[in-house]
Amino acid sequence: LEESVTQVIEQSMTGLDHLVYMSSSSNAQGIANVALTFEAGTDPDLAQVQVQNKLQQAVRRLPQPVQAQGVTVSKATAGFLSVTAFYSPGGSLSRADIGDYLSSNIVDPISRVDGVGAVQIFGSGYAMRIWLDPYKLNQYKLIPADITAAIMAQNTQVAAGQLGSQPVLEGQQLNAPISAQSKLTTPQQFRDIVLRVNADASAVHLADVARVELGAESYDVSTRTNGLPSVAMGFSLASGANALATAEAVNARIAQLARFFPPGLAYKLAYDSSTFVRISIYEVVKTLFEAIVLVVLVMFVFLQNARATLIPTIAVPVVLLGTFGVLSTLGYSINTMTMFGMVLAIGLLVDDAIVVVENVERIMREEKLNGREATRKSMDQITGALLGIALVLSAVLIPMAFFGGSTGVIYRQFSITIVSAMALSVLVALTLTPALCASVLQPAGVAHPGGHGLLARFESGFMRLSARYQGIVSRLLPRTNRMMLAYLALVGLMALLYLYLPTSFLPEEDQGVLLAMVKLPPGAILQRTVAAQTQLEQDLLADTGSVVNVLSVAGRSFSGNGQNTGMSFALLRDWSERRSADKSATMVAQRASAAAARIRDASIFVSSPPLIRSLGTTSGFDLELKDAAGVGRETLARARDQFLELAGHDPLLANVRINGLADQPEFHLEVDQAKAGALGLSTANISDTLATAIGGIYVNDFVDRGRVKKVYLQSDAQFRMQPGDLDNWFVRNSA
Repeated sequence: LEESVTQVIEQSMTGLDHLVYMSSSSNAQGIANVALTFEAGTDPDLAQVQVQNKLQQAVRRLPQPVQAQGVTVSKATAGFLSVTAFYSPGGSLSRADIGDYLSSNIVDPISRVDGVGAVQIFGSGYAMRIWLDPYKLNQYKLIPADITAAIMAQNTQVAAGQLGSQPVLEGQQLNAPISAQSKLTTPQQFRDIVLRVNADASAVHLADVARVELGAESYDVSTRTNGLPSVAMGFSLASGANALATAEAVNARIAQLARFFPPGLAYKLAYDSSTFVRISIYEVVKTLFEAIVLVVLVMFVFLQNARATLIPTIAVPVVLLGTFGVLSTLGYSINTMTMFGMVLAIGLLVDDAIVVVENVERIMREEKLNGREATRKSMDQITGALLGIALVLSAVLIPMAFFGGSTGVIYRQFSITIVSAMALSVLVALTLTPALCASVLQPAGVAHPGGHGLLARFESGFMRLSARYQGIVSRLLPRTNRMMLAYLALVGLMALLYLYLPTSFLPEEDQGVLLAMVKLPPGAILQRTVAAQTQLEQDLLADTGSVVNVLSVAGRSFSGNGQNTGMSFALLRDWSERRSADKSATMVAQRASAAAARIRDASIFVSSPPLIRSLGTTSGFDLELKDAAGVGRETLARARDQFLELAGHDPLLANVRINGLADQPEFHLEVDQAKAGALGLSTANISDTLATAIGGIYVNDFVDRGRVKKVYLQSDAQFRMQPGDLDNWFVRNSA
């Protein structure tokens, strides 16, 4: 794959606009993946068209089997938006039954949901599996190439035309299409395929040399939900799509399709990243309303005038509405970062309006002017100050919009939200607020109530505190040198705390789900991986107060695909049911990791998913070593091991591991070309026999219950387990 497919595709991906980097993976299960990452803000539709055009130039150089099955191009973000598990509670449906139903009835409708970039199924549907017996093939002097040719010849669709097609003879009255040979549909029809007819009129059929059954298309993945055989579907978000809307649409579509499920089929949500996002947005919106209420309350307490309080209060929704308009114009959405900016801006955007109201109120009280005249005089005094406030705050926040990399992508929205809110608050303070002051404030209602009441006592206490503060400041001002030393000491303390406080890119959050990565020694078979995951499942489900569902996928993981790897999704109970500290995601992960350490056959890491998808496999970060000097894989592997050893001793790092699969031992088979030629053997026949018998090949398609499915040819399991089994395969020579 790497030499004949992956590299060919990579070399064709040149001249793509805004391409940041490209990475690829190839595995022994016949799957190659090339991921192209573009700059933030790139039009995904245009990028997909460019990639598709470049790929067309490489397709003709790809091997014929790859061209026959096709190369798929999809635009999607990394990681999963959600994962849903489908299982049979009573065990009436096998894993292949579930996988076939999903492949035939669920994948296509979900793929058409707006916002879904890709659908990955952890399982497979039915396929016609033809398991060859080398002894019987040798008995009839047949080779796998003969079987392939017979299947392709007799499992085909023939377009035979019509009776009475134009032009017709005079007097012709009948027109009818001719239905000739068509695709086979049942295992028995495949068993009846004729491989050879002997001179005595006897025939050799496919059933004489092979076992034919309707089996699974792939046996490389084993998925279970709470210990029950299942099939899972992972949904990836399309580039630029709304995660909340897409997740809701996917769940609604599955619920709609569930009405037509066959008896015995159920489903559970195993992982949904939108749940945490939705709760985060809810908490931020709640905080936003709380901030508005507090701001209005504080203004009323200090201004002690309902009319004066009303003016800054009106400015809040006006500025927020304008900020939403700015964000919409720039293409940003309502998300945790923009809403976080709104929360911080609430306290700032009323400052300008308060300055205007307080100054107008002071002039009306001191100079006995009406609202209109006091407002005119006030704006002449403070317009420059309002503009200065906005410029100073903008100078602090605007640089954040120019950060590069992932930091810039995250905090640019935050910066633009606050700066736009500040700019609009100044605009409102220079236009709307003066108009309101001139029309709403009245000289009779300007004076604070005094003499009695809670507000009066607050005002009296505040004035005493203010006078005391002024006295302290007046005594400190003459002592310039001492105060400068105190200031420098505070600056030094700030710098010291900055150096010693722990740092992090993003805070860890309880997202209501845990991910477990499972790795076994290279060469371990799938059943050993399933056994290790079974123990992990039992440990997780034993924590009944925290864990509600566990989905385990053996054969697939975020670090590669293989029989010796797997991943698990542990769905935690709702946050309202896990209020105690020992039920937090961090504590559950620690207990699960401690229990997993007792599983000697596997290396298991349990952690939270990344707070922002695409920024790593788990809550940490990914790092890739690149062989820029071309020194070779062995040298690169030694450098990798050295790096891992050094990183393992760093106190700032934990669970440092290979984000991939270790090199697996290989059995090397070398064909003596000279000896093969002397025996009259064709190298093509030798290669075809090995590829078919050991690797298995896709021959063509058949029709099963109205759906087109694949036909695979491979040796039966008992004839490809040990190196000595290769001696059982024979190749016919030219004689």
